[in-house]
Amino acid sequence: MFNKRDLGGIIKSTGLVFGDIGTSPIYTLTVIFLLTAVTPANVIGVLSLIVWTLVILVTIEYSWLAMNLGKKGEGGTIVLKELLVPLLKPGRKVVIVTILSYIGISFLVGDGIITPAISILSAVEGIRIIQGFESIKQETLMLIAGVIAICLFSFQKKGTEKIAWIFGPLMVLWFLAIALSGIVSIFYTPSVLKAINPYYAINFLLHHGWAGFFVLSEVILCATGGEALYADMGHLGREPILKAWRLVFVALLLSYLGQGAFLIRNPDSHNILYEMIFQQAHFLYVPFFILSIMATVIASQAMISGMFSIAYQAITTRIAPLFKIEYTSDVIKSQIYISFVNWLLLIAVLFAILEFKESSRLAAAYGLTVTGTMVITGIMMTFIFYFKKQVVKTIISMCVTSVAMIFLISNSYKLSHGGYWSLLIALFCLSMILIYTNGQQKLYKSLSPMDINVFLKKYNLAYHFTNKIEGTALFFARSISNIPQYITHTMLDNGIVYKDNILVTIVILDNPFGVASLFKEKLADGLRTFEITMGYMEVIDLSEILKTAGIDEKTIFYGVEDIVTDNPAWKIFSIMKKMSPSFVQFHELSPDKIHGVVTRVEM
Repeated sequence: MFNKRDLGGIIKSTGLVFGDIGTSPIYTLTVIFLLTAVTPANVIGVLSLIVWTLVILVTIEYSWLAMNLGKKGEGGTIVLKELLVPLLKPGRKVVIVTILSYIGISFLVGDGIITPAISILSAVEGIRIIQGFESIKQETLMLIAGVIAICLFSFQKKGTEKIAWIFGPLMVLWFLAIALSGIVSIFYTPSVLKAINPYYAINFLLHHGWAGFFVLSEVILCATGGEALYADMGHLGREPILKAWRLVFVALLLSYLGQGAFLIRNPDSHNILYEMIFQQAHFLYVPFFILSIMATVIASQAMISGMFSIAYQAITTRIAPLFKIEYTSDVIKSQIYISFVNWLLLIAVLFAILEFKESSRLAAAYGLTVTGTMVITGIMMTFIFYFKKQVVKTIISMCVTSVAMIFLISNSYKLSHGGYWSLLIALFCLSMILIYTNGQQKLYKSLSPMDINVFLKKYNLAYHFTNKIEGTALFFARSISNIPQYITHTMLDNGIVYKDNILVTIVILDNPFGVASLFKEKLADGLRTFEITMGYMEVIDLSEILKTAGIDEKTIFYGVEDIVTDNPAWKIFSIMKKMSPSFVQFHELSPDKIHGVVTRVEM
């Protein structure tokens, strides 16, 4: 039995984690049977494939294997990388794992853009079941879906703290509704319960050859959003998500089996879930339709929040530029808003609605990057278990990864049906990550930082033989061992030396959480170092940290690079740097104290 605390965690998890996978029953079976003949044998076979896809790719891969690989309670692709890299010897293998994690992040973004489009559009299409709206034009439905998307994204800046508490109860109501309707339908055609036997899934694949193999590319729709179990582990904790998944899994199973039962009785059905609800209780159809739209909006909200989290992780781990971040809650630090990401996502979602027009066509393009993410997760998990000498988990993880690989190959046919869009989006993200990370390394070398020992000799001369300015000056450096060029220009070349000079470094930990700060050893007269260590998921208030440490700065210096290059990749990098806020702007340090020192750099 669940206690009161468990119940609260489960309800919260249903709202924040299971929106995407929970709304898949709206379109999954409908899309599958656009490709497959509706016969009792086919229905049982497809249902069996759905049941075992949920078991293997969600329950085993994510809820069991992946969720045993957290780091301080945090999950996700970056966490897998942080767990795997220390187990490898430095060299090419580390580079491969790093790039693999970048691809995984890019796939999540490619998948995330289609989620709101397909969820909202498929829900809105249910209006055709209502009497008098049967002949409503698809363009009108696209317009309604577009308006809902615009409203959803426009609301992000205000934050979801005030309404987030209703997400869980609404999703619980949604799962109860689809489970109950499934039970009623199964009662009239109990033969669908045979689908729990994996024999029928294997039999379907063996008897349908290549056609059956490509049906897998639509079956995977039932598992989209499964990766959220692991990715959101840090927000809600492992136990509440696992307990919620047991209930959600049963609800999904009942819904899919019920829809299959309905389809056997009504082989001409075109919108299975909605038509089943309408037939069972037409007087409750409109409330159910409204509930389905709310559920898809909640699913989309979870995706948007997830994209903000991924972007923030990318910023703190220095694989993405410093996008401007706004905090939407005074209570919950993790609630953030990134304007650039928000509006880029909205444009992409609206484009997806306009380009594909119907949810069935979106479904034909959906799943490629999802299965790509599952394969990458599986590969990284397998190696972690192997290096940790956990033999049983290594073998099971290899088997699960093989299944995910089969789904990925099956989804390759979607490339010609619009799947290339999600792949192009993922490729764009990956290109930007690689350009930015390599650009940062190239820029750092081009700036020719000065060795600390050389700097200290020159600094001591400047400090003792230069007229010093009253007050404290702050300088930011990635590492104390090498002093950035803007600091040497300021102090040594221009003779701007304050009585108290503090070098501030921010060290990103391998762990997701934890913040600490302290003054390190005194380097020289008038020169101190202040180090801040933070987990890559932490959202820090830099001004508050400095104030708490008793630092009352008069001036803050920071470096500005004027990049000159003929290389196309570095030109893109230069544009990224110019468009993103500087370090001091990103951390919202006092604008009347900051002074940028420009350094011309040839790359």
